[in-house]
Amino acid sequence: MTEKKTIPDKLFDISVYAYMLVIFLITFYPFWNILVVSLNDATDSVRGGLYLWPRVFTLDSYQTIFRNSELISSVKVTVLRTVVGTPLSVLCICMMAYSLSKRELIGWRFFTLLFIFTMYFGGGLIPTYMIIKSLGLIDSFWVFIFPGLIGVFLMILVRTYIEQLPSELEESAKIDGANDLQIFVRIILPLCVPVLATIALFIGIGHWNAWYDSYIYTYKPELKTLQAILVKILNQFQTGSMVSEAEQMANSTKRIPVSGESIRMAVTMVATLPIVLVYPFIQRFFVKGIMMGAIKS
Repeated sequence: MTEKKTIPDKLFDISVYAYMLVIFLITFYPFWNILVVSLNDATDSVRGGLYLWPRVFTLDSYQTIFRNSELISSVKVTVLRTVVGTPLSVLCICMMAYSLSKRELIGWRFFTLLFIFTMYFGGGLIPTYMIIKSLGLIDSFWVFIFPGLIGVFLMILVRTYIEQLPSELEESAKIDGANDLQIFVRIILPLCVPVLATIALFIGIGHWNAWYDSYIYTYKPELKTLQAILVKILNQFQTGSMVSEAEQMANSTKRIPVSGESIRMAVTMVATLPIVLVYPFIQRFFVKGIMMGAIKS
C-alpha cells in the first residue's frame, strides 16, 4: 500500500520540478535561439525579436554553408576521425583495462602507477609538439588518432568494470580450453557493452568537438576539422578590422540573402546537432556503465 504524501511533501516535489524546469529552460533556450536565427531570413533577423520560432522560415543559410568547399571538407575530416578514432580507442582501452585487471601481471603496480601519473602530469605543449613532429605526424590525418588513443581515466572505468565480473566465468572458459584472447573476445567484450558504450560516447564527443589539435598540428586546409573552421569563423566574425569568413560566404552567393550572423548560427547548428542526436540511442547504457565502472563492490 502506497503512503499518501503530505502537503509539505507535495510542496517539496513541486519546488523540485519547478527548479528542474527553470534549469532546463536556461540551458536549452540558447540552443533553441541559435536554431531559430539560423532558420530565419537574414534580412528579417536584423529587426530582432526572434524568441520562440522563425518569422520568415528559410534554409538559405544552410544552403550557403554546404556550398562552401572548405566547410564540406572539414565535415568529412571530422566524421572520418570520429568513425575511425572512436572504435580504435575503445578497443585499445578495453585491451589495456583487461590486462591491468589481472593483478598477477608482472609489474602490475608499476604499470598502474605509471598510467595514473600521466593523468596528473604532462610534458606541455612544446615537448608534445616535438614528439609528434619526430613521429612524422604533423600534417597527417593520424595526428588526430594516435596521440589520444588511450584515455587513462576511461581505462580505469573499464578496468573497474571488468574486475566486478565473476571470476568463475574465466575459470570455466580456461577449463574448456580457451586462451586469454578467446576469453577477451567471447566473454569480456560482450559483458562490457554498457561501459564500452559509455566511453564510446565520451570519445566520440571528444573527437567531434576537437579543434585544438587541428589548429596546432595541421596546416593543410583539407585537414582542418569542422570545429576548427567554426572557431575560425567565430573569431573572424568578432574582429571588426577584417572581413569575416562568414561575410565572405554570405557575399559569395548573391542570389541568397544571408548574413554573417545567420551563417555563424547555421555553422554552429551543423557542428552541434549530430552529436546531440546520437546520445538518445546510447542513453540506456550511459548511467549503468558509468556507475558500474566507477564503483567497485
